[in-house]
Amino acid sequence: MTAAIPSETKGSKEFVKQSNLYQEFLAEREEILKHKWLESERLGYDIGFERALLDWIRKHRDAWRANRRAQLAAQGVKLPAAPAVDPAAKKSA
Repeated sequence: MTAAIPSETKGSKEFVKQSNLYQEFLAEREEILKHKWLESERLGYDIGFERALLDWIRKHRDAWRANRRAQLAAQGVKLPAAPAVDPAAKKSA
């Protein structure tokens, strides 16, 4: 038996699904899954999501985000500014 979801909760879920933040999350996740598939095919075994995630972040995320922001800006979509990353903090992580 499933409980009915209040309409307020349904509206909140729709709002979240349509938010720019959620759309960016989905786009980034899709890229990570593509990277996972490509690397798994190249190596001949499933590398798993966590390894793909970490590898994609290290190798591709900065360039992908810059390209994505440029594409969205050309379409007139306004996104919040990306948080500044201290290069020294990135090296020590």
